[in-house]
Formats: sequence, C-alpha cells, structure tokens
Amino acid sequence: MIDLKRILENPEGVKEALAKKLWDFDPKPIQALAEERLVVLKKTEANKAEQNQLSKSVPEVKKNGGDVQAIFARVKALAAENKEGEERLKKIEEELKALLEVLPNIPDDDLVAGGKENNHPIYKFGDPNSMKFTPKNHVDLCESCGLIDYKRAAKISGNGTWIYTNLGARLEWALLNYFIETHLADGYEMILPPHILNYNSGYTAGQFPKFEEDVFWLEGTEPRKFILPTAETALVNLHRDEILSESDLPRKYFAYTPCYRKEAGSYRTEERGMIRGYQFNKVEMVQYTTEEGSDAAFEEMVKKAQKLVEGLGLTYQLDKLAAGDCSHSMARTYDIEVWIPSMGIYKEVSSVSNARDYQARRGMIRYRGEDGKMHFCHTLNGSGLATSRIFPALVEQCQQEDGSIVIPEVLRKYMGGMEVIKPIKK
Repeated sequence: MIDLKRILENPEGVKEALAKKLWDFDPKPIQALAEERLVVLKKTEANKAEQNQLSKSVPEVKKNGGDVQAIFARVKALAAENKEGEERLKKIEEELKALLEVLPNIPDDDLVAGGKENNHPIYKFGDPNSMKFTPKNHVDLCESCGLIDYKRAAKISGNGTWIYTNLGARLEWALLNYFIETHLADGYEMILPPHILNYNSGYTAGQFPKFEEDVFWLEGTEPRKFILPTAETALVNLHRDEILSESDLPRKYFAYTPCYRKEAGSYRTEERGMIRGYQFNKVEMVQYTTEEGSDAAFEEMVKKAQKLVEGLGLTYQLDKLAAGDCSHSMARTYDIEVWIPSMGIYKEVSSVSNARDYQARRGMIRYRGEDGKMHFCHTLNGSGLATSRIFPALVEQCQQEDGSIVIPEVLRKYMGGMEVIKPIKK
C-alpha cells in the first residue's frame, strides 16, 4: 500500500509515477477525505477538551450555588457530537483504505513507462542459434522419451495439466533438488508452508482485492480460504503483524510448493504442453530487509536466479521490465527468460521483484531500528526457479539430432549418474 503521507505531500508526483504503470490516478478524492478527517478530528478533540473543562467546573459551580443543569446539557450535546464525529472518522478511514488498497505500487524512478513492449534485455547468455538441426518441440520430445503423459492428464483432470512419468518425474525432482540444495548453500532458510491460505495473506501480498478472481477459492470455508498461486503469498506473510529488530534483518527464506492458477494459457501453438498450466512446481525466494539493504538484496536475488539457469547451461536473457509490466505490488522486476528453440522465442522462468514497503504496510511488518524508531520492512521475492518453463527449455535445448536428451551435469547426481535420456523404442 502506498504511504498516504506521500500522496498528500506530492499528489502530482504520485500521479505521474503511477501513469508510468498505465494507471490513471486522481488524488482529489483522497485529498478531500484527508482534509475532512483533519477537520472532524480537530472538532472532536476540541469538543473533548470542552467536555473535560465543563466536567471539572461542576464542583465549583455547585459550591457557588450555580445551576449545573446547563453544564450537563452542554456536556451531553458535546458527547452526542463526538459520537457522530467518531463514527464519521471510522467511515472516513474505511473510505481512505478502500481508495488506497487498490492502487498499484509506485515504480522505481529508473523504470521506463509503458507495458511489456518497452521491456528490454540487459544481459544475454548463450547462443540461441547454436543448433545445427531443426529442433523438435518439447511436447514431441517428452512423449517420445516417455517423460510426460498429456493424454492421461487430460483424462483425469482436463486441459492445462500434465503427468510426469518415469524419468520425467525423476528429472522434475532433480531440478527441484538442485534448486533447494543451492539455496541452502547460500544461507536461505527452507520453509514448507500450507497451501491453503486466508484472505489476509492475499491482501498483504497485494493480490487482493484487485485479483481475487485469479485464484482458486475453496467453497464452504469460513472464513473464506484460497489455494496459493505462489509460495510468495505465504512467505511474505510469515512476519505479518510482527515487529522485528534491525539486527534480525535480512531474513532469507525459500519454499518449494506446487502453484495453482486459474489462468492456464490458451490453445495457441505457443502455449502447448507445459508452457502454462493450472498447476506447476516452483521454488520461491523471499527476503525481508531494511530500506537501506533493499537494493543489494535485489541484486543478490537476481544473480542467484541467473546462477541457477547458467548452472544448467541454458541459453537465456535478463529483461528489465517497464513500469507497466511490473506486477501490481512491485516497484521493480527483472525477468529471466529462457530460449525455447522450437518456438524461436524467450519465455520467462523467473521474476525477481522488489515490493519496497508496499506489502509491509499492508501486513504491518515492521522493524525497530538501532535508533529506536519503527520502520516498515522491505520485501522482495524471486522464482528460484519455476520448473514448468525450465523443463521444456531444458528438454529442447539439450536435445540431440537423434531425439535423445543430454542431462545437464549438475542434475546427474540426482538421476543416479544417468547422462542421456533416450527415446523409447516402439
């Protein structure tokens, strides 16, 4: 959530910043409510002060034989006014919250305006044109090598799903082991969170109320619950409503979970197979930092995600996203996009983002600084990594002309020393 003080002190600046995210922001309703709140608050405080003075004067008036009934009548009238004022203040707070909670995060100053058409690569690794033969697509490769069963997945679940089988299941698990082992070696704490979360978790993450319809809700639960779309939603709520100490930061966590999303892609050729699905596996990183440590944490997480992809030997590019392509809650995002040879395009496998204090304000996640003052934490998240895009990229980039697939060296210890997956003989 954007700091109300920032809007009131620089409404035009906030309006210009949100315009970079393609958001048409009018600060006037917020300004009007804030001004009314101040007027009502001053009036209520003045009434309370008068009430106190009148109440204190009663003994003296009685002592002097004066009429206290007029004082009591005035005190009663002031109390009624105060009750109305407090009710109005509560209503103003609710109206302000409703206006603030739907606003996206303010993008960092260095981001260019506009949508994904203005994203630009800032680093490239590998040669996308290194293959000397026409590559097969991952759907055909996975079927010929017995890695994925799409037909039975459609039968028992529906479109947008798949079943890992035999060596495919082992290769998926090898990827997850590789990611987990790397994060543990880098000092991250492993978390296995619940997959069913409450509304406040989605609210703190910035996904609600705007994106309530993008998740799977569980009917019949009270209070209402949903299935997590990403482990970030759980991890960024670990310290909700808590006060940390500056010496405890940064806090570095990662979690493995399946992720569940309503949007499972289309039936276009480009979305075939595992490129988009209702359910996919992901290892997610989250950090809680001070404001001063936020930028360094972002750079560290980007490098970690790059290191994972480079360890697999995959061709990729690092994209700096334009303001309008950063997600609702994020101030900046870099995407790692792997090359999919059969499609001739790059596809995102990791997004590393900095929410600054946006999520922390929504979840009241604070820390006490060495100066004794309270500050909001900064929260960051990054995929490390999502296997539903890595798996097809790996299968396609590591294929050989005979249809076999070379297993990246870093995964072989998890595959019993196996080096190559060969097509199944019919």
